[in-house]
Amino acid sequence: MPIHNRFADLHPEITEWRRHLHTIPELGFALPQTAAFVEERLRDIGVDSLETGVAQTGMVAVIKGKTDTSGRVIGLRADMDALPIHEIADVEYTSTHDGKMHACGHDGHTAMLLGAAKYLVETRNFDGTAVLFFQPAEEGGGGGKVMVDEGVMDRYNVDEVYGLHNMPGCAEGGFAIRKGGLMAATDLVEIKITGKGGHGAIPHQAIDPNITAAHILLALQSITSRNVDPLENAVLSICMMSNDSSAFNVIPQTVNLCGTVRTLSPEVRDLVEQRIKKITSSTADAFDCSVEIVYERGYPVTVNHDVETDHAIAVAKSIAGEGAVDPNTPPMMAGEDFSYMLEARPGAYIFLGNGEGGAMVHHPEYVFNDDIIPAGCSWLAGMIETRMPAA
Repeated sequence: MPIHNRFADLHPEITEWRRHLHTIPELGFALPQTAAFVEERLRDIGVDSLETGVAQTGMVAVIKGKTDTSGRVIGLRADMDALPIHEIADVEYTSTHDGKMHACGHDGHTAMLLGAAKYLVETRNFDGTAVLFFQPAEEGGGGGKVMVDEGVMDRYNVDEVYGLHNMPGCAEGGFAIRKGGLMAATDLVEIKITGKGGHGAIPHQAIDPNITAAHILLALQSITSRNVDPLENAVLSICMMSNDSSAFNVIPQTVNLCGTVRTLSPEVRDLVEQRIKKITSSTADAFDCSVEIVYERGYPVTVNHDVETDHAIAVAKSIAGEGAVDPNTPPMMAGEDFSYMLEARPGAYIFLGNGEGGAMVHHPEYVFNDDIIPAGCSWLAGMIETRMPAA
């Protein structure tokens, strides 16, 4: 099953959809223009049913195959939200919403799922039901979790679920995937250190939280180098440091540290959290400071299921060829809320090469490569046709 000829025919139309979506980027759950456009396309396409208002601005489209002797239901997901980035990419269809940009390619993901929907409605060459999830708020809002919590997997009797993401730096139209942990859990840590403010010229009369913060910051780096198994993966980055001093000669009363923790297994995730709390508390106590620690767990690890990953690989190879599919790509320490859907149902998440060179996702010069649209549409439709072959 190479790239469907029909997607070559539909390529200009899908590209037009993608570029229109690119001009109207919206954030989080507040996607009125995006949702309205997607809904209009789905109704024009003629899906069998459409539920709107899921997770506020998301929707679920249902397409029935020619037959349903299998009784199976396969889900496909696309994310629709953008990022709070000012676009500087040199494109004709630049963002019309200042300070907002489709810098991660969600416009492309949405357009490709719309293209797959149009093909599946036209052909219906499968035995079962396809359920298409158009999801808001992937970029930090956890829209995937909200959709799962609202019961979409149970309500639509989904058996398996699949998704894809474009990946700059990977060969155009190629695929990359792995079994197990593909993307990391994304946790946040905030540390408030309180000492005793004072004059910089008489530090012995103060309790300097800057010194304490410096020791904590350095000591935390020992977690990944000395506590985590070297064969495991973990990242701990303190990215923000601030205090309440307003002058060069004033020792502050408080210092705040804020950062992110990325891990690929529940055991390492637990270990890092425990060590952060112990090291921070003990170090603050040694310097006579008090400390408040907030550790918030974000998206869980995106874990591809073994059998379903094999199916995803087979479809990818049929499209791109054996040599253009990496079945053992290294995991990424970025996060993805498709993880919640993979916790609810077996499935797999795959990367689609956006081409080598060019800016990475989340960069103001990032550009989605429209030439990969037929490959992405073919993979999405292929997962439906191969997991529910026509009777």
